[in-house]
Amino acid sequence: MAAALQVLPRSARALLRPLLLGSPGARLASGMALAEQARQLFESTVGAVLPGPMIHRALSLDPSNGQLKIQDRSFQLQQNLYLVGFGKAVLGMAAAAEELLGQHLVQGVISVPKGIRVAMECTGKQEMLLKPHSRVQVFEGAEDNLPDHDALRAALAIRQLAEGLTADDVLLVLISGGGSALLPAPIPPVTLEEKQTLTKLLAARGATIQELNTIRKALSQLKGGGLAQAAYPAQVVSLILSDVVGDPVEVIASGPTVASVHNVQDCLHILNRYGLRAALPCSVKTVLAQADSECRGPHTCGHVLNVIIGSNVLALAEAQQQAEALGYRAVVLSSAMQGDVKSMAHFYGLLAQVAGAYLTPARAGASVEDEQLHKLAAELQLPDMQLKEVLEAIAGARGPVCLLAGGEPTVQLQGAGKGGRNQELALRVGAELGRRSLGPVDVLFLSGGTDGKDGPTEAAGAWVMPELVNQATTEGLDVATFLAHNDSHTFFRHFQGGAHLLYTGPTGTNVMDVHLLFLQPR
Repeated sequence: MAAALQVLPRSARALLRPLLLGSPGARLASGMALAEQARQLFESTVGAVLPGPMIHRALSLDPSNGQLKIQDRSFQLQQNLYLVGFGKAVLGMAAAAEELLGQHLVQGVISVPKGIRVAMECTGKQEMLLKPHSRVQVFEGAEDNLPDHDALRAALAIRQLAEGLTADDVLLVLISGGGSALLPAPIPPVTLEEKQTLTKLLAARGATIQELNTIRKALSQLKGGGLAQAAYPAQVVSLILSDVVGDPVEVIASGPTVASVHNVQDCLHILNRYGLRAALPCSVKTVLAQADSECRGPHTCGHVLNVIIGSNVLALAEAQQQAEALGYRAVVLSSAMQGDVKSMAHFYGLLAQVAGAYLTPARAGASVEDEQLHKLAAELQLPDMQLKEVLEAIAGARGPVCLLAGGEPTVQLQGAGKGGRNQELALRVGAELGRRSLGPVDVLFLSGGTDGKDGPTEAAGAWVMPELVNQATTEGLDVATFLAHNDSHTFFRHFQGGAHLLYTGPTGTNVMDVHLLFLQPR
């Protein structure tokens, strides 16, 4: 652990030193040091999935003969390369791609979040910006990650570029999280407002991103393989930064370069599940009635190479390595955390209690909480859950433990408060920790969005400890009331002067969320 101190900033090392020396202020120092380490670990995790390094790992250009190599495929470039992109990380991806490809790039069009260029300039991230004489046209739109008319103009410009290509051309498609909102081109007579209203209703009722994308694809000109179809017969190469659990290429940004495998019946099933079928606008009913019940011709996507260049799995691997450098026994629990935040918070609370018991020397066999934890884990049905391996690692640990997970839980909106899924999850976990017996173990939980923006707020997420509820009560803040109104951001802004909020600014990347659970035996 002493060697690991050198990894920390000087301020964090000063905070951690009393803990190691066992001074009377060790408890307070422990909490502060854990918070500092959590922030640092989150930042290093995001750093592992920034656009520039990932683009350079994925692309290899031989300047002597113009051969572009991607995986095991080669493409001959002769002033025949075009570029389109859409997503929160695409500005940085496009900057890196243009720098690498140089004069081979003829023209490009990208759709990125509103205000991202100014944000990158203000935070000094020049590597995320295109050069002054770039051949890539930039559209900004989709404020608060909602499709709008600016994003629609971008989508139509992207479609126009794709439709003008020939068999001699290569289209490089850059895709990242947020791509669906930045590529809206509804099939007439559906209007953008009608599609947006339907998406909002589904999200508010707890629909998963997979379900949202199934509906979007059915109503879109470019999603579900539509962009690949528009670009035919050009060769299409998609470089994808995944923001979806399991990295399914047909779901990320609603799969614009992947033939859709869903049909109208899938859409109707989703709409029935959330009680929305009867309230559909006539235009949506018309498009669904006209749609072919079979997937969009798979043969039209045979000219496409789809490559995942970054994901939550990669980010968690970096976090694990950095946590181990800090002296923790670090274990990845899952990169597929999804489901309602209430269930997720209950799971993390139980996990902290069981893990704390495992770290207590006087532990006596399996407990009721052990059984409850395994039962809840089974109910969550997470495909890559490593609970058994995690508990075995904790049982064999001789010191502090860091459990890592990623994914994208959902929030069912019940109030008109301000927040995001990371802040709400953190607040709910804080409430869970406060009512559990955790033993002589300091616990901290952090949840943050890797794009740096959690919901319609400027925070990426928040961190909590078991003392949160009691401390909030002394400040006149009732956690349950804030949760009932989905008002987590307001709570954290008032609680201890906003010290528990995680601010990174826009990161220029997006691979879903990262959850960190620290357990430090006293």
